[in-house]
Amino acid sequence: MGGVTIETPAVTQNDTELVERVRAGDAGAFGLLYDRYLSPVYRYICFRVGGRQEAEDITGTVFLRAWEALPRFRGRDCAFSTWLYRIAHNAVVDHYRSGRPLGSLDVEAAEAQLADVGSDPGASVEIEDLRAALAELPPEQRELLLLRFVDGLGHDEVAKVVGKSEGACRVIQHRALRALGRILGGGR
Repeated sequence: MGGVTIETPAVTQNDTELVERVRAGDAGAFGLLYDRYLSPVYRYICFRVGGRQEAEDITGTVFLRAWEALPRFRGRDCAFSTWLYRIAHNAVVDHYRSGRPLGSLDVEAAEAQLADVGSDPGASVEIEDLRAALAELPPEQRELLLLRFVDGLGHDEVAKVVGKSEGACRVIQHRALRALGRILGGGR
């Protein structure tokens, strides 16, 4: 090939390598992290604030905050994805603290996001029932279930995002699933 170097595809680079490249001045590496986490972070936020425009604005804020704080990120404390979700969690909290009215869940946006993971397109009634049932849960329980089952985070990652022990998160998850079962089963 006459001296041409072929770079390893970015998808094979782990988050730690990309973070180090950003710290070394490679802004393109942050673009790769952005591409990797845009959809999950947007989905995380969308399920919490409801409105598509609000979710897009907050998602942009999350990545701006991450860019600004990246020099202070220490991978030994938690994974990059956990750190990013923590920023997203704090941005949602800031959003509600600012006194903005609570939005309702954008069911079309939720269905589009769920379709990405193979959801049945005819399940809109089920999604609406689940959305309504989730809305009846206390915010802490709702947050934990969304992190675990919509965003797919592990118990350890959820604990770091919400600032509780893994044991406490497991108890909250258990109670939330029991409550959700009662709500959906009609056995209030």
